[in-house]
Amino acid sequence: MQQLDLKVIDEILERYNNDRAQIIAIMQDVQDIYRYLPQAALEHIAEKTGMSESDLYGVATFYGNFSLDAKGKYILKVCRGTACHVRKSGDVLNTLLEATGLSEKKSISDDGLFSIEIVSCLGACGLSPVVMVNDTVHAAMTPEKAKDLVADLRAEG
Repeated sequence: MQQLDLKVIDEILERYNNDRAQIIAIMQDVQDIYRYLPQAALEHIAEKTGMSESDLYGVATFYGNFSLDAKGKYILKVCRGTACHVRKSGDVLNTLLEATGLSEKKSISDDGLFSIEIVSCLGACGLSPVVMVNDTVHAAMTPEKAKDLVADLRAEG
């Protein structure tokens, strides 16, 4: 887990002149660094922009692309849409959960490398079943390919 660095957040805020009208861009840039919005970061942003923390939490919870929960280095999005479901994405999901040591109650792997999100659709039905790792789509996944994917990502660290 990356340590919170207020200097980095200050640089982002300065880039946007501490402008509360740019709060979504500010929050996106912070999330790009930490993979989520740490509470301490939101407190600091609120202080610097003059916004209330509750307003920032309102923005963070309204927009689905923001997360208030810590994430692993690799966010594995498993599509469970109709096409992926029919092509056994459930088996791929179970393999990924087993290979990473994650469960419905455990959202980040012990090594900090993995988080798994179940999504309704990734818009790649013709490539199903699909798993997205951060911004990269992995098509025609099978349980065997899922094991190999986790092993490759682990080797990259």
